[in-house]
Amino acid sequence: MNTPTDPTNPGGTAINTGPGANLGANAGAGTASNYTDGVRSNLSQAGGHVKQAASDAGAALRGAASAAGEELRVGKANVKADLADGALAGLAAAENAGGAAREQMDALMDKGRDLVDSAAELIRERPLASFGVAFAAGWILAKLGRSGDK
Repeated sequence: MNTPTDPTNPGGTAINTGPGANLGANAGAGTASNYTDGVRSNLSQAGGHVKQAASDAGAALRGAASAAGEELRVGKANVKADLADGALAGLAAAENAGGAAREQMDALMDKGRDLVDSAAELIRERPLASFGVAFAAGWILAKLGRSGDK
């Protein structure tokens, strides 16, 4: 027969747990032992539950970190794709700007050719007036050039 000792009794006397143990003076001691065993059992269960809760919390944190890492990878891929699309759109805009600049340059060149053709036609129609205007313009430019030497 197993005879546990009473933890509340400093002498460490054995507790009678056999039939009729709860009779007489030992009745309170047996009940205290049952309470102590119950407390030990409940504390053991509580410790097991706390340990399981900590384990579950760790698993949840690992899962959350893994999910966050996956979200970061997906977000990184999305950012890269968006930046690549932006770069392609920028290149397309630069090509369109180049085309628009070429069109404007062609238009200006056409206007310049028209102006030269118009001047050539005016010189053919009035050669003496054209010579006089050219002579006067040369004389004015020469005077302006000499006035800077003084």
